[in-house]
Amino acid sequence: MVEYGQSATTARHAIACAGAFSDRLAVASGAQPNPRIVPFRGAYLKLAPERRDLVRGLIYPVPDPSLPFLGVHFSRHVDGNVYLGPTALLEPHLRSLTWPGTWRMARRWWRTGIAELRFAARRGAYVREAQRVLPDLRPEGVEPAFTGTRAQALARDGTLLDDFAFSRQGNVLHVRNAPSPAATSSLAIARYVVDEALE
Repeated sequence: MVEYGQSATTARHAIACAGAFSDRLAVASGAQPNPRIVPFRGAYLKLAPERRDLVRGLIYPVPDPSLPFLGVHFSRHVDGNVYLGPTALLEPHLRSLTWPGTWRMARRWWRTGIAELRFAARRGAYVREAQRVLPDLRPEGVEPAFTGTRAQALARDGTLLDDFAFSRQGNVLHVRNAPSPAATSSLAIARYVVDEALE
């Protein structure tokens, strides 16, 4: 039974997928604290209206298979806007800084971290990274768009998880890491979660 406000819900089984709070919810249910969610800030730019013709679909770089991030890519949306991004800058929260995995990750990926700081500080550096897949792009052809936070699971040994992570506590299945492949595989992801829950 879960109590909230003036009400309560009773269920024999539950699936918890709490994003940035998934590790805390799992631990509160009695699960191990490994992995921990660490937040990464992702910033996007968008092409100026007169430069949208540069991209007619999706453009992705070849990703680094040892990192769970896709790198700066271009995506045309149904409203006609073309976004590039995101960056992946570790947000310095106390929970992240007290997790041993954060420091182990930082030792391994410090060059990548410096590059992400440069992208966050200087739009020109961000655009130069994007020019690797779209050479005709120019700094004056982009505008600020939006930022978001990615809830990324990080193991105690410093490994960034690039796949789903589950834990079970009694009749509760906790989705501890949920990568973001969006609509391209949402039905397959749903099937996978259901299969895990039925086991």
